[in-house]
Amino acid sequence: MDAKDRIDPQVRARLDQYLNLVGPQGLSGIDSITARRRKQAELSALRPKTAAHHDVDVRDFSIRSDTSPHSAVQVRVYRQAGSTVSAPCICYVHGGGMVTGSVDGDDAKAAELARVTNCVVVSVGYRLAPENPYPAAIDDCFAALSWIAEGRHELRIDPRRIALYGPSAGGCLATATTLLARDRGGPEVACLMLVSPMLDDRSSTPSSFANTGFGAWSREANLQAWEAYLGEDFGTDRVCPYAAPARADDLTRLPPTYVDVGDLDLFRDEAMDFAQRLMRAGVPVELYVYPGGIHGGESLAPSADLTVRVRSRRHCALRRALRLPSPTADHASP
Repeated sequence: MDAKDRIDPQVRARLDQYLNLVGPQGLSGIDSITARRRKQAELSALRPKTAAHHDVDVRDFSIRSDTSPHSAVQVRVYRQAGSTVSAPCICYVHGGGMVTGSVDGDDAKAAELARVTNCVVVSVGYRLAPENPYPAAIDDCFAALSWIAEGRHELRIDPRRIALYGPSAGGCLATATTLLARDRGGPEVACLMLVSPMLDDRSSTPSSFANTGFGAWSREANLQAWEAYLGEDFGTDRVCPYAAPARADDLTRLPPTYVDVGDLDLFRDEAMDFAQRLMRAGVPVELYVYPGGIHGGESLAPSADLTVRVRSRRHCALRRALRLPSPTADHASP
């Protein structure tokens, strides 16, 4: 059976609608990164506006990185409206292959995460490649994590319960930030949440060849994105683990990690390989592989049964890792 025929039917229906708007290869079929960004902006403008900030207070901040003091990093902070107690924090790192994406683009997702979990969510507007290659994005993400830990009193954040959460390229940056935090002696990260993570610049796994070409993120677009991010180091052995975490030899002393990926995602094998290596290093890991899932499928089909199931399991994992009450818990109970 062709890979496209195995896609979850509800996701497949939305994929077909998307390809009718964009073209047979989707955004991945647009060779120019600039043109891809422009098309993505056009598609975003077509989406119906929703009340993303309903029941959520939102504040924007501009922070500085020690490694780039003249470049401001945008962070957007979401908190359940009216909440005044110290709460766990989710540092949210958006996707986009290192070359697209923004805080604004993932605004509704970050707001929903704050609403569902009752956590403070801090969304990081890191610099994009190729204009800002490695290590710009990871510097920005580490600066955001440090800012969260240092400003915990003003932000009313419990510093013992900070999660790093990253979809796709955000998974790469969330993992790299966790590695940096471990190697630099802090800040402490309580858990790592990886959603269809982009971890390996070599893109040489069987799934990176098989699960491509049907309109989701393609191997060709993936290699182009890695080249934009890594610059002259692309295709060499000079790529370090902070740039591509799949290259890390030492995965010990990392926090409990959650990984999910679709079985038709080109990142399936590198996500599974990384999860298994974490387990062998003694790290507690939850790994889920979803039949019929493709890269970006939940964004295409947010109401699909598969998407609802995936997000529910993800939220439950966050509640366990950050010691949050369940939605049905009796908060008056001891």
